Amino acid sequence: LAQQRLLIKGGKVVNDDCSVVADVYVEDGVVQQVGLNLNPQPRTGLVVLDATNKLVIPGGIDTHTHMEFPFMGSRSKDDFYTGTKAAIAGGTTMIIDFAIPQKGCSLIEAFDTWKSWADPKVCCDYSLHVAVTWWSNKVKEEMKNLVQNKGVNSFKMFMAYKDLYMVNDEELYAAFSCCKELGAVAQIHAENGELIAQGAKKMLAMGITGPEGHEMCRPEEVEAEATQRAITIANAVNCPVFVVHVMSKSAASVISNARREGKVVYGEPIAASLGTDGTNYWNKDWAHAAAYVMGPPLRPDPSTPGFLMNLLANDDLSVTGTDNCTFDICQKALGKDDFTKIPNGVNGVEDRMSVIWEKGVYSGKMDENRFVAVTSTNAAKIFNLYPKKGRIAVGSDADIVIWDPKATRTISAKTHHQANNFNIFEGMVCHGVPIATVSRGKVVYEGGAFNVTAGEGKYVSRPPFPPYVYKRVRQREQV
Repeated sequence: LAQQRLLIKGGKVVNDDCSVVADVYVEDGVVQQVGLNLNPQPRTGLVVLDATNKLVIPGGIDTHTHMEFPFMGSRSKDDFYTGTKAAIAGGTTMIIDFAIPQKGCSLIEAFDTWKSWADPKVCCDYSLHVAVTWWSNKVKEEMKNLVQNKGVNSFKMFMAYKDLYMVNDEELYAAFSCCKELGAVAQIHAENGELIAQGAKKMLAMGITGPEGHEMCRPEEVEAEATQRAITIANAVNCPVFVVHVMSKSAASVISNARREGKVVYGEPIAASLGTDGTNYWNKDWAHAAAYVMGPPLRPDPSTPGFLMNLLANDDLSVTGTDNCTFDICQKALGKDDFTKIPNGVNGVEDRMSVIWEKGVYSGKMDENRFVAVTSTNAAKIFNLYPKKGRIAVGSDADIVIWDPKATRTISAKTHHQANNFNIFEGMVCHGVPIATVSRGKVVYEGGAFNVTAGEGKYVSRPPFPPYVYKRVRQREQV
C-alpha cells in the first residue's frame, strides 16, 4: 500500500505533558515534523486535514478488550473486524486483547489461535496479553518463550471464575515471581472466587435468579479483598501489578493507598465503571438489567463513577480500558432463569474516549493533557509502546485523532458501529467527538465515513522490562 503523505494543519497538539498549536506532517506512517506553518513539498499527493479550533491527540489505546471471545457457552459479538472498526470510529487506534487458554492448555497455542483470528481482520494495530489459568513448569517455559519470541510483556491471572480460570494464592505467587524474572507486567482480575461461588449458591437457594443476584453475590468487599491480597503477594516478590477493570470505590481506595505506600501498582477503571452504575441490575426489564451483567459487576452506589473519575484525574488510577466483551440480548437470555449463566460482558470500545471526555474533562475533573495520559500515553508507557505510541512527536507512529471538544454526540445502539444490539450508555450526550482518525499515517475514518479494509492493522510486539515500570523495581532489587 502506498503510504499517504499527510498534513494536519492549524490544530492544537495535545500530549500528556503539554499542549501547543502546531501543524503535524506525516510520511510513511510516521510523524516527520511538528511545527508552525509547515509547508512540505511537493504539494501533489499531499492529503491536508484542517484541524483549526480542534485538538490533535494521540490515538487512544484500549488496554482491555475481548473480541470474538468464546465464553460462558457463547461467543462475544464483536469480532476483530467490527470491534476494531468501532474503535477507530471512537478515536481508539490500538487495542490490547486477551489470549486465554483453558486450564491445562498451552499458552502458546492460545496466543497463536487469537493471533490467527485477529491478523486477517484488524482495522487498527493490536497486541495481546496472555492469561495464566494454571501453573506448571510447562507454563513457566511458555511464558519465557512468549516474552522472548512473541512480543508479549503482560500476563493476566484470574482470582475469580472458580474451576474455569481461577488460580490460587500459591499459583499467583509463582506467576508473579515468573513475571518479575521475565520483565513482564502482572495483571490481575481481583475478586474472591471462592466467596462468589458460595454467594451464588446462597442467592439461588433463596430464589433470587435475576441479574440483581449477580451483583448481590459478588459485593464490593469481594473485589477489595482480592485487590489487597494481589497487591500484597506481588509486593512480596517485588513484582509490578496492574489491576484490571477497577469497579468499586473500595477496590480503588486499596490501589490508591498502595500507591501512596510506594508499591508499584496500576489501576484500570473502564468506560463502564466511569460512565454508568449498577442500579441498572434492578431494572424491571430483564433484558435491560442483564445487558449490564459483567464481572466484577457495576456497583449500585451511583456516586461510584464520579469517585473513580476523581482518582483517575489525580493519578491514583492510571489508565482506562473497556473490557469490551459484547453479548446480545439473545445470548444474555442463556441465563433467563439463573443469573450465573448470563454471559458476562458489556460494550465500550467505541464510546470510551467520549465518555471519559464528558465525565472527566467536560465536568472539570481533569484537563486535556491528563485525558491523553489516561486514554493513551500511560498505557503506552506501562506496556512499553512509548514513544512510538501514546505521543505525537517526530518519530512516533502516526496514530492520531482530530478531536472536536465543542461537538456533541448522543450514544445509541441505533447509530453505533459495534455488532451488539444494546449500548449500556444509551442516550448519554457526550461533548468531545473524534472528527477524523489516522492509523499508521492513513486517514481511516473521517466525518462518519470509513476508509479501511480488514487486516490493515498490525500486530505490535512489546519488549520486556518497560522502563516506566521496571526502573524502580530494578533499583529496589539492588538496594
